[in-house]
Amino acid sequence: MISISVQEKDFDTGEEYRELQKGNTGANTHIGGIAIFTGQVRDLPDKPLKFMRLEHYPGMTEKSLQHTAEQATERWPVIDIRIIHRIGDLTPGEQIVFVGVSSAHREAAFAACEFIMDILKTSAPFWKKEQHLNGDGDWVDAKNTDQQRAERWQDSD
Repeated sequence: MISISVQEKDFDTGEEYRELQKGNTGANTHIGGIAIFTGQVRDLPDKPLKFMRLEHYPGMTEKSLQHTAEQATERWPVIDIRIIHRIGDLTPGEQIVFVGVSSAHREAAFAACEFIMDILKTSAPFWKKEQHLNGDGDWVDAKNTDQQRAERWQDSD
């Protein structure tokens, strides 16, 4: 099962984890591992952050996340995938993203979770603008390291 949410409100990591555990019912479903990743707004020591504004393209964003999750299910034997990405103005320390994957084996759960984050960072239509305490505002550019991480999955096709 795939669950996708793009939302302003915060999420409860424990609750999301418990939802992934619920997939461990039924005759042919045996969860052996759950991998989760949560990302949060980090402060910048050289340019203190007031908040980060996250914007998205409604409809297209959810479709992109769904496609990425479906790609993960084609590559690995996963049971459940949950993706939550927040939008709006978020302050340092607030959660931005949750990716959770359950599978019969830890290797598949870890790989699928990492794949989803790497592709999400480079392909999902989100835009981030940092508003600093000094009044400056900067749009966040894509990082070469994020692109390199995403490209390594193409090599494994």
